[in-house]
Amino acid sequence: MASGDQMAEIGEPGDMEEVNEAQGLEDGSSLKSTMERNGKTQPDGPVKEKKLGMMKQFRKSMKRVGERSPLASNSKGSKDRPYSDQGGDSSIDPEVTPLTHQLPPTHSQSLSAGSPVASPLKSPGEFFQRKEGEESAEDSPSSQKKHSRTHSDPTTIGDSLLKKGASIRWSLRLVGNKDKTLKQEPLQSVTEITVEEKRAGEESVEVKESYILPEIPLTPLSVMQINELIKTEVLEEAHLNLLSLRQEFQRERDECTEEASLMELAKKEKDLSILYRAMQEKVKEIVRNSNSLPSLNKELLMHAARVIQEEEKREAEPGGVVGLGDWRGAWKEAVSEGVEATLKRVPLDRPEQNVSWLAIHLGLLGKAIVEDLEKVKRELQGSYPPSFNVFSTYMSCYHGAVSQHLNTLQQQVTDLKDYYALLDWIINRYESEKIMSSPSLRPEVEAEKTGLSLEEGFLDQLKGKYCMRAKEDMRASLDKILELENEGIWIKKQAPETDDEHFLNSEIHMDIWTNVKSNAVNSKKIDVNLEMRVVCSCLEELQQFPKRFETKLRYCCNSVENPSLWADYQITYINSFTALMEHMEGYRESCPTQVDNLSREVDGLVHRLVQSLEDQFKNDVRPYLRRMMTRKWLSTDEDFKQLYSRTEKLTHRCSQMRPPYVQTFLSCLHYYVVKEYVSQLMKNNYSCKNRKHDKAATKMRAQWNKLKDLFEEMTTHDWLHPVGDHLSNIIGETNKRDIKNHLKLLVADYPDISKKHLSAVLYFRGLMRGRERQVILQRLTELKRELGTAGNIGDNRRALFRGMQVTVTNTDCLADIPFFCFLLPDS
Repeated sequence: MASGDQMAEIGEPGDMEEVNEAQGLEDGSSLKSTMERNGKTQPDGPVKEKKLGMMKQFRKSMKRVGERSPLASNSKGSKDRPYSDQGGDSSIDPEVTPLTHQLPPTHSQSLSAGSPVASPLKSPGEFFQRKEGEESAEDSPSSQKKHSRTHSDPTTIGDSLLKKGASIRWSLRLVGNKDKTLKQEPLQSVTEITVEEKRAGEESVEVKESYILPEIPLTPLSVMQINELIKTEVLEEAHLNLLSLRQEFQRERDECTEEASLMELAKKEKDLSILYRAMQEKVKEIVRNSNSLPSLNKELLMHAARVIQEEEKREAEPGGVVGLGDWRGAWKEAVSEGVEATLKRVPLDRPEQNVSWLAIHLGLLGKAIVEDLEKVKRELQGSYPPSFNVFSTYMSCYHGAVSQHLNTLQQQVTDLKDYYALLDWIINRYESEKIMSSPSLRPEVEAEKTGLSLEEGFLDQLKGKYCMRAKEDMRASLDKILELENEGIWIKKQAPETDDEHFLNSEIHMDIWTNVKSNAVNSKKIDVNLEMRVVCSCLEELQQFPKRFETKLRYCCNSVENPSLWADYQITYINSFTALMEHMEGYRESCPTQVDNLSREVDGLVHRLVQSLEDQFKNDVRPYLRRMMTRKWLSTDEDFKQLYSRTEKLTHRCSQMRPPYVQTFLSCLHYYVVKEYVSQLMKNNYSCKNRKHDKAATKMRAQWNKLKDLFEEMTTHDWLHPVGDHLSNIIGETNKRDIKNHLKLLVADYPDISKKHLSAVLYFRGLMRGRERQVILQRLTELKRELGTAGNIGDNRRALFRGMQVTVTNTDCLADIPFFCFLLPDS
């Protein structure tokens, strides 16, 4: 009912007399109905008749105002009233609604008409804020017996209250100003402004830590009624009755002496335990669902918080429930369960449904976390007293729930990209501004120093799986490279391509390097140490590849009949593995052992490919070299032309080989051709007679110059160039005695030449025996002795004749006889 001060603000001063009179009549009518129900009657008299007449007049006035008021259609009838009037005075005219019946009931569920004790609840705005000594008509016993309570939506209550309040104010204004013109105000605009003001006022209210507990009823409701209040979430009223029941139990326990009373007391204790457990479960349910529903009544959370606070205060008091547990702990458990439910609602596809299942899920997971914490900050935090540390609790629960969720996810991960997505989300994204450090969560999030509560060793285990998966993927990638090379080139016998630098090229080194590089770059984004571990894992797998490649190459290319194509293949893969090793050298600082091992394997493969290429060339030119320094050689150039042609082709192909192996190979090729060409002189297959030595020397000089020109710019063995000239000079010397003059330069350049080698050259020259031959051999011995102090005799870097086989002939039987044996006695 509106107070006198409020009415004075609505109408004119002169109007208040009629209002007060009407108010008094209404009170009298209520009193009469109350006394009738209590079995008491007032004696008839003038006072009674006067009051009844005034009441009728007030009712007629209110009826006329209601008919004229624009709010009549909205305020009349039971359909438009959100609160039921069960338990009200049945004697009141249904066409006139007394002011006391226009006030809204409190936020609670209605009790049955036979309830022994009415609820002590106040309206939502007075929740736990009533001061000591403050009472209202609703606290009186008669009021508790008369009025029942209805549980309704708070928004509906506010709108109905405002509409009825506006109707009352218009009615009272019209009663006091009957002669004034009625000015109708738009209902909608008044309602909107008032609701906005009300909401703004609610948002500005902060829940204080301290509170005053409402009066505990002397007599509690029945167990069923209390249980019904708990079910319908009328927490304050249910809790007050629980406290009343608990006090009643304590009193009865103190007074209990008889056995029958003890049994009744045990039954009541069991009921009390059941109710308390139901209350705690309901509080947990409200807290658990508080952040998942579109909008939960803020006051309901306030009720739950006050229940927790009160139970914490009374924890040590007798009559509590054994084993119920910590109420604050139960609250945190409910928060954690709500957080887990939020995470479970995030969509998660199966790997076979979507290749990016984990990346998509983690993105949605981060978004859900931020949105949930924003709601905690914006709405839920203001529904609790400060001591609950709501935001901090939710943050801590998210850390724990997310950690468990991630542990579950990693058990489903098998692919490298998913391991990367999981590690990247944990290390780079979770604590970033995209999730936990989001600007929308500041400044609350800045005070939190905690992070994910992952199990010990979880990250190391995850990184280990990532490295292992990278190694397995590297092996699968290498197998795929071999397969593509076989199907694309070897089976089709396709000639290799050349790159921009005109080198024979295969893309296998780029494929391998790209694979290793991508793993290194991605893992570095997560952790520098992880980058090193991943690269080392890849290099360890790569160590086995050169031998596997060589086996596959020889098996697939065994049927290649074209020597030139086979040579091209070998040069191509010499280039590819050389380039691969250059790329891998960049990881020597972080993985020195793995790079060294890989380098040995690659060098071994390249050496074997070079050796194979060299062996192929040797087999190709060996028939032509065997016919050098023979009668046929002296008469025709066909064999030398074949030798030169094949050598020239190979050297041209070698120009498409990358350094440094090209210089090494061509130097070996040069050495082989020179040594084999000269070694034909040691075979003693032919001896020049009848001055044919001059023709042989000329021919040898011409051929030697062609070979020297061929290898001039390709070899590092330039020390081989003079040998042809030295031998040509000895063979072409007309005067036998002057041959010994050409030995000094020969021995100086090639100190490993022996008397057997020089004897073979002299045999080819036609000087098979005689004193001059012995003098020449003796001079060689003297020169070798003289030059021995220079240390050139054993120089392996210029070992041309060492190891060169010499065919022994009968003419050589006197070669080792001392020189003085050939002197005459007179000498």
